[in-house]
Amino acid sequence: MSYNNILVAKENSIATITINRPTKLNALNTETIQELHKAFQELEQNPETRVVILTGSGEKAFVAGADIAEFADFSVEEGVQLAAQGQDILFNFVENLKTPVIAAVNGFALGGGLELAMACHFRIASDNAKMGLPEVSLGVIPGYGGTQRLPQLIGKGRAMEMIMTAGMVTSDDAYRMGLVNHVVPQAELMDFCKGIAQKIMRNSPLAISSAIKSINSNYKDGENGFETEIKSFGKCFATEDFKEGTTAFLEKRKAVFTGE
Repeated sequence: MSYNNILVAKENSIATITINRPTKLNALNTETIQELHKAFQELEQNPETRVVILTGSGEKAFVAGADIAEFADFSVEEGVQLAAQGQDILFNFVENLKTPVIAAVNGFALGGGLELAMACHFRIASDNAKMGLPEVSLGVIPGYGGTQRLPQLIGKGRAMEMIMTAGMVTSDDAYRMGLVNHVVPQAELMDFCKGIAQKIMRNSPLAISSAIKSINSNYKDGENGFETEIKSFGKCFATEDFKEGTTAFLEKRKAVFTGE
């Protein structure tokens, strides 16, 4: 499928989605959000896709925020709809994908850009990256899950400070806070992410999907993460991946998982 604002490449079961609006510093508009949803949906449905890496084009920005011109004149009702639809079709959608998604943060990740990175399963940053949620400086608050996911990742107090000051943090600060898992030179970012993807792909895709579901359930209202873990653990026993993994262990060989 062809897109106007993103690029999709596939290599050795690793898919890379690149947000490609360099003149707008890869800012998110409605069309880009829709395209990202379709791309993630298509990749999720393809069993050959084992890991997705999400990044931005160029060397300046992952995503420098939402496209403010698109919603500057919105009413209250339109603002509510904007946040609800965006969370539904992209941010929550990415968070709950069965396929692991790595954010390769290659520059500015601000506002909706940081919110998108936080919706991914984990984040790797280049050494020039800067992150923040500056929405209060525009008279609004983060609307794509920022007030929820940032405290989960770095703690309530630090999240309060970042959001209320509208300030940016460096990649090193983000690493110390636990906002990103690793910081690497920009020239090495994609290779580093692919290296982690290769490690992920050695393991059972079914088990990984179940682990994602179990981890996420702890942060959802009305769900008990321990109960989800117990049920998901039990279901693994009925899979071919479990049989292969345990047999390979006992036979002292590397497992070959099929995702069945």
